[in-house]
This record gives sequence, C-alpha cells and structure tokens, in this order.
Amino acid sequence: MKKLFFLLTAAVFTLYSCSSDDDSSSTPDPDPTGNSIQLTENSEHGMILTDNEGMTLYFFSDDSGEVSTCTEGCLSVWPVFYAGDITVDEGLDADDFATITRGDGEKQTTYKGWPLYYFANDSEAGDVNGDGVGDIWYVAKPDYSLMYVHAQLVGHDGKNYIVDAEGNYVEGVGDTFYITDPEGNTLYAFINDTKDNNNFTNEDFSNDAVWPVFHLDLDRLPSILNADDFNTISVHGERDQLTYKGWPMYYFGQDEAKGDNKGISFPNPGVWPIVNTGSAEAPEASNKG
Repeated sequence: MKKLFFLLTAAVFTLYSCSSDDDSSSTPDPDPTGNSIQLTENSEHGMILTDNEGMTLYFFSDDSGEVSTCTEGCLSVWPVFYAGDITVDEGLDADDFATITRGDGEKQTTYKGWPLYYFANDSEAGDVNGDGVGDIWYVAKPDYSLMYVHAQLVGHDGKNYIVDAEGNYVEGVGDTFYITDPEGNTLYAFINDTKDNNNFTNEDFSNDAVWPVFHLDLDRLPSILNADDFNTISVHGERDQLTYKGWPMYYFGQDEAKGDNKGISFPNPGVWPIVNTGSAEAPEASNKG
C-alpha cells in the first residue's frame, strides 16, 4: 500500500513524477552498518551518492542558492535526506557535506551546497528512476563537471528577468534553465563572440577579472547535457576555455555567491546571456577583410 501511495502521489504532482519504472542496471552493495553517506557504482551514471542502504540521492535544479525549495506536495515525491551523523566512504570528503535547517524547520543534508533528496518511486537499492524527471532532478554525483540550474534571473541592476520566445531578456518573474559550474556559479556567453572564438579577452588578460574565462576538463555531466556540444579552445595561446555550442564560457566577476546571475543585465540585458540546451549555435566568424 505504501508503494501504491507513492505512485499515486507522483501521478498527481506531474512536474515531479516519473514516467517509467524501468529497472536499474546497477549492482549496488549497500551496507546498512557502514557510513551514512556512501559511494555506489551504477552502470549508467558511474559513482553516485547513496544512503547506507544503497538508496539513491538526488539534486534539485531549483536549489541554486543553497536553499531547499522542494516544499509541501513536492516532498511527498522527493523526501529530504538527513544524516544526523555524517560519515562518508573513501573518495568523499566529509567537509563537502553540511546540515541546513529548512523553512519548515526540518533538517536536511547538503553536498557542496546542494540539498539532497530521495525519490519516492525508487523502491529498491540502486534504482535511479528520478534522474532527469522534469529536467530538474538529477542523480547526486561527486564528479559532475557542470550543473543544470533552474532559477530566477536577477541582474546586477536588481531587476528580475526572463527570456521571451524571441530570446530577448525582458523584465519578468519566472525561472530560467542555465548551465553552472559544479558549485552552482553561473556561466555566460558573450554576444560578440563567434564559434570557438573569444573576442572579448585582451591579449594581456587585463580584462579577465571582469569576465574570467572558464575552463575545466569534462568528466560526468547531468543527463540533459550532451558532451558533443562542448569543446576546448586556446585563448591567445595562454589559457584554455570551455565552449558550449561554440560559445566560449565565462564567469562574471561581480557574482559573489552560489546562485548569483547578475551578469545577465551587464552592461545591458542580453549582452552576456546564460547558456542552456535551447541556446542557438554560435555564429561562424566572418571572412570579410
């Protein structure tokens, strides 16, 4: 009856529900007497975070600002994970885990600032049925190279922005998808760049502090992202920079905290856009001149 209740609840909350109950192909080795947070190998996702019974833990894309935003009915499908005594497997750093107090007064364990959850439709150790649900729920992993966030855009001018159907940045309230680094720091493109060409950074990197170039070696990606969309370029033969769909990627120097996306309005909305799966390919460089 409990499983039936979870399934019915998931159907009601369609945004958070799972569309299939496919069996996982993972072969976990749960240890109920072991560490409260464990690394379990999954054939699809690699090493994932689980509790001490092998139940999969998840990240929520809406939790971009280190605040747990799954509340009320959402919690029926995505119960919070809380380890009163945080002990971790080899390969994990206990300092990456913390405990927060949610708005409802309950405690929740976080990993690198991301609150952790279960998925109600995972009935057995090793199930990963929650990955990719609504494009906002992902298996929690220690080695994501990038994260996919769903949050309100708030410019350096303090105004709320959304991206309209034509791709313009206009004032409005509503969450937008975008790519961040593993810690949730927003990544941007520059509207004057061309495919795999950085047209912003000075040769002496004197303006790098304003819009620092971003690079890391890709390992694991959230399942919504396609590794083929990424490339690495050399900036003035001095530094590497990651590109997405041909767009060189940058940080914004005035973003100070996880969840900040102030760069979307600097110096004007749309000059430094976020990037997501809906972003157009960067244009080819002109051959004129």
